[in-house]
Parts: sequence; C-alpha cells; structure tokens
Amino acid sequence: MIKLKIFISSVQSEFSDERQKLNDYISSDALLGRFFEPFIFEQVPASGDNQVKAYLDQVKQSDIYLGIFGQFYGNEDIKGISPVEHEFNLASSENKTKLIFVSHHNSNDRHPKEKLLIRKAEEEVVRKGFSSASELKTAVYSSLVNYLAEKEYLRIAPFDASVCGDVPMDDIDHEKISLFIELAQAKRGFPLPVSTSAEKTLTHLHLLDKGRPTNAALLLFAFQPQKYFISAEIKCAQFHGNSIQKPIPAFQVYKGDIFQQINQAVDFVLSRINVSTGSRDSGVEAPVNYEIPRTAVIEAIVNAVAHRDYNSTAGVQVMLFRNRLEVWNPGQLPLSLSLSKLKKPHSSFPANPLIAEPLYLSGYIERLGTGIPDMINSCLKAGLKEPEFKQEDVFKAILWRKKSATGQATGEATGEATGQVTGQATEQATVEATGEATGEATGEATGEASEVVRRIALVLKGEMKRVEIQKQLQLRHDENFRINYILPALAAGYVEMSIPDTPTSPKQHYLLTAKGIALQKKLIKQQKGKK
Repeated sequence: MIKLKIFISSVQSEFSDERQKLNDYISSDALLGRFFEPFIFEQVPASGDNQVKAYLDQVKQSDIYLGIFGQFYGNEDIKGISPVEHEFNLASSENKTKLIFVSHHNSNDRHPKEKLLIRKAEEEVVRKGFSSASELKTAVYSSLVNYLAEKEYLRIAPFDASVCGDVPMDDIDHEKISLFIELAQAKRGFPLPVSTSAEKTLTHLHLLDKGRPTNAALLLFAFQPQKYFISAEIKCAQFHGNSIQKPIPAFQVYKGDIFQQINQAVDFVLSRINVSTGSRDSGVEAPVNYEIPRTAVIEAIVNAVAHRDYNSTAGVQVMLFRNRLEVWNPGQLPLSLSLSKLKKPHSSFPANPLIAEPLYLSGYIERLGTGIPDMINSCLKAGLKEPEFKQEDVFKAILWRKKSATGQATGEATGEATGQVTGQATEQATVEATGEATGEATGEATGEASEVVRRIALVLKGEMKRVEIQKQLQLRHDENFRINYILPALAAGYVEMSIPDTPTSPKQHYLLTAKGIALQKKLIKQQKGKK
C-alpha cells in the first residue's frame, strides 16, 4: 500500500513536543499508520541555507501540509518571510491538501505577521483550533480520517445511505410521502403521481437499501424519527440581549421529521423578528417584509439540517439575539471548501446528499451550491450587514439584524401557551432545565394587542381562510400558526370566525372584529408615519 506523506510544519522553537507526539501517534496508530507517513523537521539534519531548501523539498514530496500556527512567526529571511510561511506558500502553489490548526491564544499575544499568516490560511482552507496537545491530536485524527473518507481510501457508507437495523416499511408514514410528492410536483415538476406507493417513491429517491428504509428515509418520512435518532432535533432560543443569559423569554425543542423541524424553527424566528407590510395599492394582498429576509432564515436553517453530522449527539441550535441570529450545526466543511469559497458560487458538497435532494425537490433549497451566496445577497439587499460563517467545533452561520432594533427582544410577545405541545411533541426543556416558563406574555393583560395579533390585523382583508392568512405571513407550520396566532387573536377579540358554531368547518373563514379593524387602521397609520 502506498503511504501518503504528511509534512508537519510549525515554528521550530514552538510546539516541538506536539510535533514529536503527532509524529509518533500517526506512525503508530493502527489506522493512520496504514495510510500516512509523517515528516517533522528533526528528521533532516540540515543547517544554514540548506535547511530551508531541504524542508521545501519535503513539502514538494508530501501529499498533505499540516500547519500548526501559534504565537510566534519564526526567523525571517532578507524578504521578511519565515520558513513556515515559505512552506505554506509552496504547499498552496503545489495544490497540496492543507490542514491548519491554530492555538487558542489571544490575538494580541500573537506576532503581527503570524496573525496575517493565519488570515491568509483562513482564506484558503478551514482551520481548527486547539488549546492542548490532546485537543490537537484529536483534531488531527478527525481531519485525517475525513481526508481518507473523502478520497475514498476508507469506503464507509455515508450516514444517510446507511440503514438503521431492520426497520420495517410500516414505520414510514404514507401520508407524508403523498404530501411530499404533491409539493415536489408543484415546485420541481416531480414525475411521480400522488398515488405512487411509498416503496416506489423511496426507490425513485434512492432511499431504500435492499427493501429497507435508509437513515435519510426515516429522517424525512418516518412517523417518529427520534425513535431512531434522538439528537435529530432543533433547539430554538431567544435572548433579550446580545449574549446567552437568563432569563430566556422563549425556548423550544422541535422534533418530528426534517420538514416539520425546519418549518417550526423558521416560524420560531419569523414570529420574533420585526416585520413590516406594504400597501395594497398594487393588489389585494399586503406584501410582508421581515427584518431578516425569510429566504435567508430558511437557507441558514436548511443548511444546518442538510449538512449536519447526524452521528454527533449534538443537535442543531437556532439562537435569536437582539442584534443577530445564529444557527449552529454539528458538522464540518469538506476539506476542499474554505470559508472564502463558501461565499461564492461553488460545487455542491452536501454532507447528506440523500437528505438534500428531497429538500431541493420540495423547494426548501432553491439551487444546489448557491445557497450561501444567495443568503448573503438577500441580506445585503435588505440593508443588513453581510452574514458571517465560522468553522469551529460546530459550523456557525450568523445573520445580523437591523441596527435600529431596540433593547427589547423584538417580537417576543407571541402568545405561546406555557407548556403547550406543538407539532411533534415539542419539549419544553427550559421549564425542566431552568424552571423558567416558556410561555410569552400576550400583552392582553395590559390592554395592548400582542405582536402576533398585530401581524394578523395588518394582513387580514375581508374574510380569509387560515391558510391564506398563514401564506400572507409566509409561515409554513400549520399547528404552530393555529396555536400561536389564530387562537390568541380569537381569544383577544380582534378576530372572529365566519362560522363560529362549527370551528373546524372546511368553509371556515376569519375576519376582523370592530376592535380588530380599529387596530388595523391604527397600525397602518403608524407605518405610514414611519415612512
């Protein structure tokens, strides 16, 4: 077996113990030792001018450049460039795979040129941090195993294509399959009819393995996906300020299938950020504009779900702060995709392609490979600061809110009932973990309409069906909308039903009461005054 050569680079006076330990570890490890041959400075007894040339020759002969960057920059030549930077530059020009590991030192403690070198590296590759030799070893191991998997030296079935034991087809919800086909037909012209059997549909989507549902099939269409994948959930939290601090005004854990999780998480965010409506001069419907573009919110959450590492015990986290929205997922960018490349149109490298494809077919992903650039463009077009992306232990997408946001957590009065179970058995984890109620004040105690009631009042024109109001507000989760919007509006007396004696009638419509009409006029006047 041909071994792949790794050139381990760092300032010679820094990380000497770590270099030696990595060399010994990679050489002796039962897995890594089969595939890799490490090289460290100490293996070449060169000196003077010959030393730099000898090391650069080793870089040329290597398959992987492994850089350990810390506080120091190293001895500079007459051009002011250190050996480590020379090695990094050569690895780049030779198109070597580069793995960069940066110590957790304070930026002020680093040499100015070392900081510039780290920034240069971040433009080309994803770097990982470490604070100890043990963390460095773990990070290197993980990166090298990922390298072997990406290059297919290790042929391991990806998570989404694997099967979870002998799960029967009975655990697949046929109604979910039919709803998916209906949506995929409308969005992408999906060729199968709604009456297609679950087996045939899953076969068409490559979601069966010898007649057994794959992990992707269970996450997308099972009755209870968390029966098999307990961490397949989205935790959503809202904070009053710009940091994680108590009290937490809202906390939800959304379960169910992937589509349900996305819909509920998106609705959680949209219900708590500022919204404005345009005039009806050009049509019956008043255009609704959210403070953070809805498309950007969806893209951030869908990316987290589609690209996360489902083998991790961690889940996706959506955190809304006063000045930003952060979406975390336990996943890693491919070695070939850097943060700078991520911001430009690029080839699609979904971590879970069998999950990404149904999301694309059903319209959750617009175009493969352009999601991040589209997210950036929509935020910039809305007058927001450019979104940021960070690859640390988790991947983070940060979407900034408008600077005019007040010190109050905007839109926090959503009227959610304390302990209310929405959708797929939502857990009220905050109550259990911190004793804080997750229900939010509706504002009715003070005689003021809640934020959600105001939103309904702004868009409700004449008699409208629930789905029409929901569509106007661009919200997708039916049960969440009914509980958090319709019921509070009815209870507060701003909205009434056209057929009050038959609440569940398919012909049911909703209309503003006199109280609701007065509120609508007041809100429209306020909006005109702000323009």
